[in-house]
Amino acid sequence: MSTMHRPGWGRLAVRRAMPRALLCAALGVVLLASTGWQTARAESTRPAWLGESTEYDSKLLMQIQQAAHKLNYVGVFAYQQGSDIESSRIVHACDGTNEQERIELLNGTPREYLRLNKSVQCLIPEEKKIVRERERGDRFPGLLLSNTESIDANYHVRALPQPLRVAGRQCQLIDVLPRDANRYGYRLCVDTESQLLLKAQTVTREGVVVEQVAFTQVTIGQDIPEKMLKPSWSTEGWSVVESRQRNVDLGALGWRFSAPSGFMPSSQSEQVFDGDKLVHQLVLSDGLATISIFIEPYLKERSEYKPVGAAQIGSVNIYGIKVANFWLTVLGEVPASALEQLAQSIQYVPAAKSK
Repeated sequence: MSTMHRPGWGRLAVRRAMPRALLCAALGVVLLASTGWQTARAESTRPAWLGESTEYDSKLLMQIQQAAHKLNYVGVFAYQQGSDIESSRIVHACDGTNEQERIELLNGTPREYLRLNKSVQCLIPEEKKIVRERERGDRFPGLLLSNTESIDANYHVRALPQPLRVAGRQCQLIDVLPRDANRYGYRLCVDTESQLLLKAQTVTREGVVVEQVAFTQVTIGQDIPEKMLKPSWSTEGWSVVESRQRNVDLGALGWRFSAPSGFMPSSQSEQVFDGDKLVHQLVLSDGLATISIFIEPYLKERSEYKPVGAAQIGSVNIYGIKVANFWLTVLGEVPASALEQLAQSIQYVPAAKSK
């Protein structure tokens, strides 16, 4: 799941691999402090929303997703990727009609994200700039990217019996297990009272945790004063930047690829960065995980290209490759083998010019 692309979409790996102008969108939500699960001290009753079964499908994940959107909550969550940990403060309110949210990054350069329904503003105080973007459903504590049918085809869901505690609250442990080797699995801990996602770990098929995100403190269900949703700075006079992108058909432009099983295109766009730098982006998703392919003209004089081959930061694998006269950066929350197979399959077949 993703902070670039899932509970995540504010991926540290994305920040290192993408152009500077993409950082605001890529950081989106910087998503744990403790690396272990803490067993609850007291015995707990099974949450009523689980019913009697131990095997589930994406309907259970949708309930968790809805809790992230419909509840009021205030808390601090931390995102751990490799040796890096970054924390954010979140205030979320829903009055039944409108959904509002404010996220403040607590590490590094100050950033805040203000959301009203599907509209997001990224505040960059050092540049007195507001970048407008669209909301993504996978930002923690959300987790879903697309329709549930694709999730059921690629994962199965089960509840585990032991009670746990996260951020002082009792939670239910749920495993989201991959059906093949093209994706990671996820271990979720869901608040037993509210169904709000409290913690999520991305794990390999061998059970190794490669990244995680969790609330370190949270209160749920209280009234949210309007002032808590306001920015920390006066934005009067700040410049407003609209996302400079349009939809394109990369297939019509000559691009061919073989995606890992279960991954389907969710967006194809053309974006302009740093004045006149044109970048095409293809996003693939299986409902929980995403893969992005960034395509830009190859320039010999540039030194910022990553070497051909794979690199890994947390759950995000990165693969740089030259195809025809283009440089491609392929990155995604999938095992390195699946990403490399995709990268090596990419071909450019320009359409024949008419005479």
